[in-house]
Amino acid sequence: METEVVVTRKGQTTIPVRLRKKFKIEEGTRLEVIETEEGILFKPKKSTWDLAGSGSQFATPEEMKKLLDKLREEDV
Repeated sequence: METEVVVTRKGQTTIPVRLRKKFKIEEGTRLEVIETEEGILFKPKKSTWDLAGSGSQFATPEEMKKLLDKLREEDV
């Protein structure tokens, strides 16, 4: 489905509400702007909350903490 939007003098536009709801874009959401062969792609950036628990398939929280502590020690 195509939707037409207008760009303002300041280069701003409004993302239609249907797309904001579909992609969970709300006030404060950061978007990544990607130049493609076909044009410009706006893509919601993952937040820290989106990534929470993403490593759970690899290790328990305790194992992760030990690994992080070890890496911190190596940095010193």
